[in-house]
Amino acid sequence: MPIYDYRCPSCGISEHSYPMREAPPALDCACGLPARKLVTAARLGKGSSTAMRLLDQTGSTASEPAVVRSPPPAAPNRPVSRNPLHAKLPRPGK
Repeated sequence: MPIYDYRCPSCGISEHSYPMREAPPALDCACGLPARKLVTAARLGKGSSTAMRLLDQTGSTASEPAVVRSPPPAAPNRPVSRNPLHAKLPRPGK
């Protein structure tokens, strides 16, 4: 079910889940004041599946990218091949 945001003048924003056809335009808040439905981006739920967690994580990196504090560590040196056929291969930059 979709999640809808409602704003109460006293309590602020709260989230409620309703079927699409049954979401009321306003509802009574716990304090007694009417809370009006806000227009927000579609949120179809906070999934517990691996795919939903990946989508949530990917979406959050768009607005909150990770901060890079230093360059990644250098890759370890590769072992040199002793195969004589490899010596005949073209070398970059030559």
